[in-house]
This record gives sequence, C-alpha cells and structure tokens, in this order.
Amino acid sequence: MPASTEASTRVGAVTPVPAPDSRMAPGGPGYRRMSFALFLAGVATFALLYSTQALLPLISGEFGVAASEASWTVAAATGGLALFVLPMSALSERFGRRTVMTASLAVAVTVGLLVPFAPSLPALVALRAVQGAALAGLPASATAYLAEEVRPKALVTAIGLFVAGNSVGGMSGRVITGWVAQEWGWRVAVGVIGALAVACAVAFRLLLPAPRHFTAGSLRPRVLLGTVRAHLSNPLLCRLYAIGALFMTVFGGVYTVIGYRLTEAPFSLPQGIIGSIFLIYLVGTVSASTAGRLVGRLGRRGALYAAGGTTATGLALSLAGSLPLVLLGLVLITGGFFAGHAVASSAVSKTATHGRAQASALYQSAYYIGSSAGSTVGALAFHAGGWAGTVGVGLLAVLGVVSITVLGTRAARAQQRLATA
Repeated sequence: MPASTEASTRVGAVTPVPAPDSRMAPGGPGYRRMSFALFLAGVATFALLYSTQALLPLISGEFGVAASEASWTVAAATGGLALFVLPMSALSERFGRRTVMTASLAVAVTVGLLVPFAPSLPALVALRAVQGAALAGLPASATAYLAEEVRPKALVTAIGLFVAGNSVGGMSGRVITGWVAQEWGWRVAVGVIGALAVACAVAFRLLLPAPRHFTAGSLRPRVLLGTVRAHLSNPLLCRLYAIGALFMTVFGGVYTVIGYRLTEAPFSLPQGIIGSIFLIYLVGTVSASTAGRLVGRLGRRGALYAAGGTTATGLALSLAGSLPLVLLGLVLITGGFFAGHAVASSAVSKTATHGRAQASALYQSAYYIGSSAGSTVGALAFHAGGWAGTVGVGLLAVLGVVSITVLGTRAARAQQRLATA
C-alpha cells in the first residue's frame, strides 16, 4: 500500500476542514443592512453630483450664459471627483472604508447646503468642484468594501445594487429639482436635494456594518505609486478603465444637453416635465441590478457588446422628431449605460488581487473624467451642430467601447491558444 494511502487510513487521522467563509452573502446576516446602506450612499452621491444637470437652462437664464458655460456646474463636480478619487482611496486603505465614506458624505452634504447661496456662476462652479472632491471618497471605497466583505459569487450583484442606488439618486435628484424649480427656482431645488442627501448620509452611517476583513495599508507615496503602476500595467484593467470612461462620455453628454433640446421646438416642454424625463433612470436601476445575470448568460465581453449595442440603438432613435421615439431612445441609452458600467466596475474588483481601492479609484477616475468630457464636449457639439452633434459624440464613444472589447476578445483567444499549444 502506498505510504500516502496508508497514512490516510490510520486510525484517528483527521482531514483538515477549510474555515467557513465569513464574508456576507445574500440571505446571510448583515447583507440586507449593508446593501441598503450602500444603496443610500449611491443615492446621495448621484443626487448631489448631478443636482444641477436638469437645471442648466434655468442657470443659463439667471446668469446669462450659454449651455457650454452652465455645463461647468456639472463638469466641475465630476472633475473634482476624478482628481481626488485616487488620494481618497489611499486614505481608505489606511483608515478604513467606512470611515472615509462617512467623512466624505459629511463634507459633501455640508457643501450641498451652501450651493443654493452661490452669488455668481464662478462661485457656484467652485462649490461644485469642492463637493465633487468630497464625494470622491465614496465610489472607490464602496467597491473595495464590497470586494472585501462580500463573497465573490455575490460581488457582481452587490455592486449592481450600489450602482442601482446611483441611478435612483440621479433620477430622484433630477425629477425633484425639475418640479421644485418650476415653482420656486433652481436655488430652492438644489437646497431640497441637499436636505435629502443629509437624510441618506445619516441612515448610511447607522446601517452600514463595521468591516470585518479590512487590513490597513500604507500611506507611503512609494507604496501607493507602486500599486498604481502595477494596475496601469495590467492590460485588462486598462481596457476596463477606458470602457468606463467611454460609456460615461455618452451618458454625460446626453443628459447634460437633453434639457436644452426638450425646451426648444418642436417639444417646448416645461421644466417640471423635463425633470420627470429622468424617471427613465429606473431602467438603469433594473439593468444595473441584473448585470450579474447578464454576465452569467453572455460572459463579461458578451455583456459589454450587448450594452454597447443597446446604447448605440438608443442614440440613433433619439434623433427622431417624435417625443415617444426620443423617450424610447433615452430608455435604451440609460439601460445600456448602467449595464455596461456595472459589468466593467465589478470586473475591476474581481481582476485586482491587491490594492483594490486603488484599482477601483483608477476606474472611478476614468469614469468621471469621461463624465466631465461628455458634459463639456456634448454641450459644445450641441452648440455647434444641435442634437445630432451630441449624438455623434456618443456614437464615437460607443464605437470605442466595442473596439476595446474586440481587442480584449482577441487577447483572450490568443492566451487560450498559447495555453493549449
């Protein structure tokens, strides 16, 4: 009898039992509280970040500026987030995800209560930039928290719920501001959003479970730069960063300009109705939360192709002069965007084996750079060529998503051939 077999049959031999996975899973303790807390954080983040987007025509009117200038109230917030998300992720590696998320929300909601009192457009843009920088502590820290505290099989679903919170925040912020602004002006509208964000921030802090699997990292610049360099040298992560940026370029451009289009002929809609258009974000809530199932059926790259194709179809439909077709186009753009974002962001968390907060931060930085670029370039394209110009920018960005995904598919097939050679 072989020695190994003999040893295994000795009386009293004990087979090691793997330790149970103590991370959270659907139906397990703490999972619902965690999901709802991060859902509320997502609501507050997007409600604050895009609180002026549906109000741009009113802001343009009060300050006497064009769409391209008013759009800086959106671009400054997303740009501030993009610039500060990496430093904030480093703080979360050292001081903890929950601590940084709580502090970020506290500062952001405080600034949000000051925004209604901005005396000029430059002051408004400056406050929005500070608010965006403060919100930078949320996205990367949230996805890193989930990657550490949730079991891998449930990760896409958990991140999809956080992204769904983003969509609800974006929708509610725009719908509420649209109707409130129609009666009392844009300043009262953004004040109401500030109060909503305060309530979300308090509930988030009370509900989010304390982390059980966090290990503090180093704040030394050399360590941080080494981690960032390693992530940027990973071709898959770089492709995912570019995909996130391009998807957000489409979305940022479309929703920054749509209010201007719908106030003009042949639609000539009032502000309240324009704000209600953002109820379409509910489509994004569904598509983001079901992204895990889409990946299960089509694979990651198949899901990205589907998201890109859906977005492009929506852009084409939005060119119509019929309001129902424009709304259908917005439905497809929104559903495709949120599905693509959920797939790409969860893939980043799965791909990074270390420095997850930095990996997520780089994705978020690229994502919000795409948002700033989309809102600015989309507004300029609208000024130069009308809605068709904005759609053209969006279609170029979708083409970029598809091209990058094709490169990823080819790279994966090449690796498979090498492995089987």
